[in-house]
Amino acid sequence: MIRNEKRQRCRSIIRPLAIAAAAVLALSACGTPSAAPPGQTGTGGAANGAAGGTKVVVGVGGQTLLTYLPTTLAQELGYYQEEGVNVELQDLQGGSKALTAMIGGSTQVTSGYYEHTIQMQAKNQKVKAFVDMGRSSGLALLVAPKNEGKIKTIADLKGKNVGVTAPGSSTDMFIKFLLAKNGMQQTDASVSAIGAGSSAVAAMEQGQVDAAVMLEPDVSVLTKRIGHDPVLLEDVRTTEGLKEVFDADAWPSASLYAKADWLDQNKETAGKLAKAIKRTLEFIDGHSGEEIAAKMPEKFAGGDKALYAKVIEELKKTLSKDGAFTEDGVEAVLKTQRVANPEVGDKDIQLADTYTNEFVK
Repeated sequence: MIRNEKRQRCRSIIRPLAIAAAAVLALSACGTPSAAPPGQTGTGGAANGAAGGTKVVVGVGGQTLLTYLPTTLAQELGYYQEEGVNVELQDLQGGSKALTAMIGGSTQVTSGYYEHTIQMQAKNQKVKAFVDMGRSSGLALLVAPKNEGKIKTIADLKGKNVGVTAPGSSTDMFIKFLLAKNGMQQTDASVSAIGAGSSAVAAMEQGQVDAAVMLEPDVSVLTKRIGHDPVLLEDVRTTEGLKEVFDADAWPSASLYAKADWLDQNKETAGKLAKAIKRTLEFIDGHSGEEIAAKMPEKFAGGDKALYAKVIEELKKTLSKDGAFTEDGVEAVLKTQRVANPEVGDKDIQLADTYTNEFVK
């Protein structure tokens, strides 16, 4: 059974977000903008009039997800252009797909989770993160409405189908970590790609999956759609939840990363990108959710910026303030990968080669 105190903690988090959920309801029936198909241009970029500076294509692992808000907000504030770099954002369906696009050469930089740099080192490919946007993964494992009362613990996921944004993405790694942490095999539960945004909400609401790992604003949208608090098995959107699940006070998540050779050859450009994101993080820290929402693309708010602002205000606490990685934080991510990802396992990982703070000093 889920402990009563955990239920109370989860509900205290969900309720204020549920009030704000209507903010992120899009024009679609399921309520939030869906991520663009792989390879399609997202919000902002050369196609939308950005001019001047070195051209850089940045793949985003789900642009409507608030964990990647700084990437889009920097575009909307004009910070990339002011720093002298012409950024085109490509909205992809998950972190693993954004990573694949970069490795394949269709993008130069990825706005994705830091853990991918560790995964790539385990495959003898050098990828390095150069600005950290998130202090927490912002993930939550929710039970689908059809299974409320049936799935009460991680153990109850045995033989079930769990939705993730995409196989290999951080949402996938999260469920694998939780299974291992609870003494289960990774094969005890299957995973299905449900993307982010409206497709993820629909998959849960319509019972296409038994549970799902989701991020904001999708958690709040689902809450609004079903009309009550969803059952949460684990939740790392708060410092308390982060400590409980990962035994850490920081867990670097959304970041900008690139191939190490690209970074070495484009230090000036990387520095401009990092400075734009750092300025954006400072803007977020110094402004209200309402002020931030006013700068974001209109469609992200689903027609109600006042409510969208409440979601942003609640999620601000999960973002970095200065863009810098911490040693304790990257160690916590590696610890998670050793448990969740057999390709990492006990391999010799040199963390110093997976990130740098030189561009955010």
